[in-house]
This record gives sequence, structure tokens and C-alpha cells, in this order.
Amino acid sequence: MPTYAYRCRVCADSFELHRPMSESGAPASCPQGHDDTVKLLTTVALTGSAQAPAPSGGGCCGGACGCG
Repeated sequence: MPTYAYRCRVCADSFELHRPMSESGAPASCPQGHDDTVKLLTTVALTGSAQAPAPSGGGCCGGACGCG
């Protein structure tokens, strides 16, 4: 289940909620009970070794386009 981050406009606390994507736009109350909250834009960092290898050879495109 996705995690969504929010910030309360009343007390300035930040908090996270786990909720289904179908409820991503639903209002959220902060842990202090305030209803004036805003959903924050969050990013996901992807790491790992499943990246394509860099082309070998000459030029800017590995020599396949004749630019070198």
C-alpha cells in the first residue's frame, strides 16, 4: 500500500499515511486532529544494478550514427 506524506497548515507537523491509491486524494487529518492539511509531493529513489551498460566505442552515440 502506498505511503503519502502530508503537512498540517495549523500546527506545521508533517505525517505519513498508508492508504490505497484510490484514496490518495481523500482529505487527511493530522495526528493532532486538525483538518487543514496539504498532501506533499514526494519522490522515489530507485537504486540497484539493473541499469543498462553504457555503450562502448567511439563518439557520442557509440559510433552507430556516424557522428564521430
